[in-house]
Formats: sequence, structure tokens, C-alpha cells
Amino acid sequence: MLASEGPNELPADRKRGLRQILGEVLREPMLALLLAGGLIYLALGDLHEALLLIVFAGFSIVVTTLQEARSERALAALRDLGSPRALVIRDGERIRIAGRDVVRGDLVVLNEGDRVPADGRLLRCDGLTADEALLTGESVPVAKSATTPGEGVTPRPGGDGLPFVWSGTLVVRGSGIALITATGPRSEMGRIGLALHALEPEVPRLKLQTQRLVFWFGALGASACVLAILLYGFLRGSWLDAALAGIALGMSMLPEEFPVVLTVFMAMGAMRLSRVNVLTRRAAAIETLGSATTLCTDKTGTLTENRMQVAELRLPDGRRLTFPGGPLLEEDFRLLARFGILASAEQPVDPMEVAFHELTGMDGGSGLLDHRPDGWSLKRHYPLNPSLLAMSHAWRGNEDEGHVIASKGAPEAIGELCGLPDEDMARMRAQADAMAENGLRVLGVAEARWNGGDLPPDQRHFEFRFLGLAGLADPLRASVPDAVRQCREAGIRIVMITGDYPPTARAIADQAGIEAGEVLSGEDLGTMSDADLAARIGSVNVFARIMPEQKLRLVEALKASGEIVAMTGDGVNDAPSLKSAHIGIAMGKRGTDVAREAASIVLLDDDFGSIVTGIRVGRRIHDNLRKALAFIVAVHIPIAALALLPLFTGMPLLLAPIHIAFIEMIIDPVCSLAFEAEKEESRLMQRPPRLPDAPLFSRWMVGWSAMQGIVAALAIGSVTLYGWLGGMEADRVRTIAFLSLVLGVLGLVLVNRSYSASVVRAVLRPNLPLAVVAGVVFAILAVSQVAAPVAELFRFAPASGSDLALVAATGLASLVLLEMVKPLWRKRLFEGET
Repeated sequence: MLASEGPNELPADRKRGLRQILGEVLREPMLALLLAGGLIYLALGDLHEALLLIVFAGFSIVVTTLQEARSERALAALRDLGSPRALVIRDGERIRIAGRDVVRGDLVVLNEGDRVPADGRLLRCDGLTADEALLTGESVPVAKSATTPGEGVTPRPGGDGLPFVWSGTLVVRGSGIALITATGPRSEMGRIGLALHALEPEVPRLKLQTQRLVFWFGALGASACVLAILLYGFLRGSWLDAALAGIALGMSMLPEEFPVVLTVFMAMGAMRLSRVNVLTRRAAAIETLGSATTLCTDKTGTLTENRMQVAELRLPDGRRLTFPGGPLLEEDFRLLARFGILASAEQPVDPMEVAFHELTGMDGGSGLLDHRPDGWSLKRHYPLNPSLLAMSHAWRGNEDEGHVIASKGAPEAIGELCGLPDEDMARMRAQADAMAENGLRVLGVAEARWNGGDLPPDQRHFEFRFLGLAGLADPLRASVPDAVRQCREAGIRIVMITGDYPPTARAIADQAGIEAGEVLSGEDLGTMSDADLAARIGSVNVFARIMPEQKLRLVEALKASGEIVAMTGDGVNDAPSLKSAHIGIAMGKRGTDVAREAASIVLLDDDFGSIVTGIRVGRRIHDNLRKALAFIVAVHIPIAALALLPLFTGMPLLLAPIHIAFIEMIIDPVCSLAFEAEKEESRLMQRPPRLPDAPLFSRWMVGWSAMQGIVAALAIGSVTLYGWLGGMEADRVRTIAFLSLVLGVLGLVLVNRSYSASVVRAVLRPNLPLAVVAGVVFAILAVSQVAAPVAELFRFAPASGSDLALVAATGLASLVLLEMVKPLWRKRLFEGET
């Protein structure tokens, strides 16, 4: 069997070596632009700019390569989880073997604490319960039985009383023997692994859009270079000078800041998110998160705390006590809670038994809820069995008091033990159904006394008295309702996809503020065609009893409808949908390695509220990134104009390498650090997500950038021509031209700092990187007017008071003009419409 079906593990992934990963990274257009720009500057002798670009390229290559290498470990983590050690019965002997050596037909012995090595059917079961949360998302373990499954029963994870066990799940109580029916890729875990292996991660929209930007601006720069060479060559006859002028113009128009900005923005965004316990595994996902239109969330552990809590106690006469609340003051409620504790393990592992023990001490200090009264000892445990879903503990105090029996279990089973008349049984069932409709898991509790000799072999021999019902729930996280509200205000639809039961899912959705409406079950989904699902995917917000492949199908359907999908999850069953979604968000504390490796973002604190923080940061990054790109495009227009002006007027060249280097000293930190540090726009989380097909740099943004650049170019050109035609010497013309250019650059910064605030507020709003850059620039320019060596370096002549007044007035006029025009563009710029 091992030879024919292979080992009990997932097939090895086609792992990419470091060389292959590095080759793929180097083919990225933005990195290619960084390296090409660095090499060109190196050829032109500009060592400073060349080293800057190459260092940024190296940084991005290292970070991207490390992230890709980490992603290669996803299936390795899945294989480790799916192949534990196993105790098998072969030839009548029990031997322990490696999980990978388990084959179909093996008999596997399962005990408390064991990891199930492969899918199987139970032949013997002694109170066995298993935690199947990594496959189903259910918050509590499920009870197993060794019964023969009925006809038409499909072996699937989840559900009480079934005889199936699944690879990778954990036995939390009891023992049993299972006949292995599927191993390796044929197991439930294996099918998830193969689906994960076959999926390709969603290509970040930022990557696709920047590729287009690089292409178009590269084409524009190349065209300008050729045009300048032809014009210079034909007009002045010197083709060598024409080539140098063309290269200089091309470099002045080349937006080499694009990749630097993208690298810095994503790195700083990742750092900011890490401060609020959000780890970014793929940097581009930060910006994509800001554009999410639908957030698909699991229930257990994401919206809830992934623990059980007693939420309600209900007495047979209908009286209710809900939690959290005050102490248990009434004797009947104390008695119900006390026997719920006594019917639980002394050192509980089961989440529901832990919840009962948490009631200890809520009796107002009377001590009646101590988990074991002084002198009492547990004499016998009666486990669950398929024919009676109830368990009992027999306690003994001193010899004269006899035994006290505490029992808890399914309400019908407890009613059977108590011998309730039909009328009382119907009342109890109605109460249990009402509690279940509120999303509670309901247990009945009963007590009995035994004053005879030896304890009977079956718990049915006791005369039980029904004490009431206990409703348990996985409590909602405190931060969830506010986070859901913020998402709804931001136009983000919340969709709950859970493996839990519909009543529980609906109750949690109502508590969280998610519009439940119709709840669609996995069984319903299984009967729907793709066309039917496409027609209903936009109106259903809660999906319950969903299987792993159905999660993936829902994500794919949402993507096909044009949604930008963020998906949260923590289990192995979530990994394929996490990888398929535009943004996969895994839980860091309780999440499996497989889920974390498949996701692009990890919540270190497992807090749903952190997702809202991530969305806010993503939107802020997107806004500031567009501002920076608009500034980059706009600022290259006056630089190019000042480089071209001497070609058409006959004046000497105004910009030397020192001037270009000085301008770049302003542009580089401003467009990367200063714009990244800008505060978020007003009502950032009250506007809807941008359209899924909206480009990063829309035609409205191109028009706005072009207008800014043209206004600045006209202002600078006017000052320059005024000086040249007025008979100023060349160095003095160069001085006022360069001062006008610097002032124009700073003016463009102020115009682009905010699209929702005036320039006055932009000036007053603190921005440390911008203040440092502006201070250094003005200091150097001031020195260049009083220190002869610096003036000689810049080839400046002292500017008169009237020259400085002209420069200031022209710069102020262009700034006021742009501020007057900006409101006309604000709606398109701010909302990113196309």
C-alpha cells in the first residue's frame, strides 16, 4: 500500500531556489528602473545619485527576496502538521511509527492529546471528542461515536455523533481505534494542500499600475530625449552637444523618484502597522487593503474570543440569569451552576468545562461554588456514549453522606435521565430551542443521590432531578462592534463565513452589527450553480456550515463580481481562500503556520479592530502616494522647461550638474519622506472605497499635475526671460532663474500636501521632514548670496532686493493661482474618480 499510494504526506512543492527567486525579483519593472537609473547616473559621473538609486534597489531586492523565500515554507508547514507520529496495530501488536508511514487500512490507536495522522473511521470509541477547528472553524470540540454511518452520509469534518476522524485534528478527550481510509493528498488535509499548491497569489494592483506608469513615463522621457537631440542638432549644428543636452533633458524628465517613493512608502507603512500589531508580509498589500470593498471574516477567534463562556442559566420554571452580570445570589441558580461545575473535569481542557469552572467565586463569597468541596473526592466518571449524550460524575464526601451525582449533557439526554413527563420535556425543549436561536450551545444539568453500596455501572440507574439549562457562547470581542461600524461607514461590506451553525452565526452577526438578513448554509451553497451564486453573492452577508473548498468558491465569486476582497482566517481550512483573496489576513496568536504563510498580512494580536487600523493606514498611504506622484510629475515640467529654454532663446545653459543635484536634494526627501509623513485627509474613513478599476494615477491627476507644472514653468520662465531681455549678465539671470525654480518646487509641495485643506492650513500643519528640508535649502541659498566660494560653486551673482522681490512675488502669484483652481479639481482628486 505504501508503494502504490505513497507516503502519508503532501507531495513536495516545486520549491524555488534562491537563484530563481532572485531572478524573478530582478525582472520587476520598478527594480529594473532603479538599477537602470543608477547605471545611467554612474555613466554621467553623478556618483551620489547613482549610489542612492542602487542602494534603494539593493534594499528592495533583499526585502522582496526574503519575503518570497518565506512564502515557500507554506506547504512545508502543512506537511509537518499533517504527519505526526502514530500508534498503529499491525499483526496484533501495537507499534509507534512515523506519521508518513501510515497507510490506508491501518488500525490507529487514538488517545487524549494525540494528533490524528490520517483520515479514518472509528471502530471503537470511548468518550472520544476531537478539536476540528483547523478544518471547520467550530469553537468547541465535537463528540465522536463508533456507529455505522447511515446511507447518504458524506464523510465531512464537523458535527457531533459521527464516526469519522480527520488528519491533523486533535483528540481532546477519550480514546478510540480508527480504520484509516485516506492518507496524504487523498485526505481532507491533503485536498486543502493541493488546492493551496495550485493557487497563484493575486497580483497586487499597485504592481500592475506602476508597471503601466513606468512604461508611459519611460516612453515620454525617451521621446523628449530624441526631440531635444534633433532640435539641438539642427538648430545649433553640434551633434555631440545635442547628444549631451538630450541625455540631460531625458534625465531631468525621468521620474526616477517613482521606485524610491514606492519603496519608502511601503516600508514606512509596514513600520507604522507593526506598531499597532499588524505584520505586513507583502508590502503592496498595505495599499490594496486601503481599497478593499468587501471584508470576509471568520467568526471563531476573529469576531469572537475563541473561548466558551456561560452566557445564560435558565431554571425549569423559566427564570433566567444572563452573563456577564452580578453574583449568583439565588439558591436555585447557585445549585444549577454548582452541579455544572461538579459534572466537569477537575482540571478542565474542554472549553465548555472551563467555562463552568469560571463561575467559581460568583456566589457572593459563600464558597458554595468551589469546584470541589472540602473532603469530597471523585469516585466514578460516566462518559458520553452514542446512545446517551450525557456524562456524570459521582462524588463522595464522608462515609455517612453517600454519593452526590452531577450530570450534564444534551438537553434531550438529561431529560431522559430525569424521566421528565412529556409536558415538561416539551417545555424544556422549547426553552433550549429559544436559547439556541440566540446562538448558544445548550446543556442540561441534573443532580442525583446514591446511598446504596457500590455505584451502578450505568448512569441511567440514578434517579436524577432536572436543575435547568446552561447556555454557552463564544463571546464577541469588545472591539468588534465599533470596528464593524467604521467599516460600514467606510463603505466596506462585511461578510461572515463560518463553519459554525446558522443560529450561532446569525446571533454573532447581530451582536457585531453585521446585517445578517438571509443566512446561506454550506448545504444550500452545494446545490447552487455558479450563475445562481453570482446572482446572490451581493445580497447574502452570512454564510454558515461552510466547508474549506466553499470558502474558496465564495472568495472567487466575490472577486468575479468586481469586489476587492480581504479575507481573514486562522486554520488550515482558510489557507486557500487567504491565498486567493486580494488581501489575505491571518491571525498571529492562534493561527496555523499554513494560514500565516498563505496570508499577506498577519494580526499579531488577533484583534478584528486592527483590520480597521490597517484599512485606515492603507487609505492614507494611497492618498499620500498619489500626492507624491502628482508632485513628481509636476516638478519635472519646470525643470525640463528651464533646461529647454536656452535652446530656443540662445541664452547660455542655466542648469549645471550642481544645480540638478541641489534640486534633487529637495525632491528626493520631500516626495518620499515628507509626503509619507502627511496626516490623513479629513473624513478618510467616511468616504467609500475607490472604484476597483480606478487607476493609481488617473487622467484627472495627470491633468492636475500638468497644470501645476505648466503654471510653475510659466512663472519661472517669465522671471528668467525678464532678466535676460533686460540685459542682466548670465550669472545673475541664472541666480534669479534658480531661486524661482526652488521657490516653485516648494510651492508645488505646499499645493499637494492636502486636497481637503487650504494652503494656509498646509503651511501651519507640522511635518518634520519637510521643515528640515526647507530649512537646509534656505540656509544654503542664503549662504550662496553672501559667501563667494559657494556663489562661485553655483555660478551665482548677488541678487538685488528688487530681484528677490520679483522672485517672491512671482512664486506667490503662482501659488495663489493654483490654490484658486484646486477646489475645481478637489472632488476628482480627493475621491479618485475616473
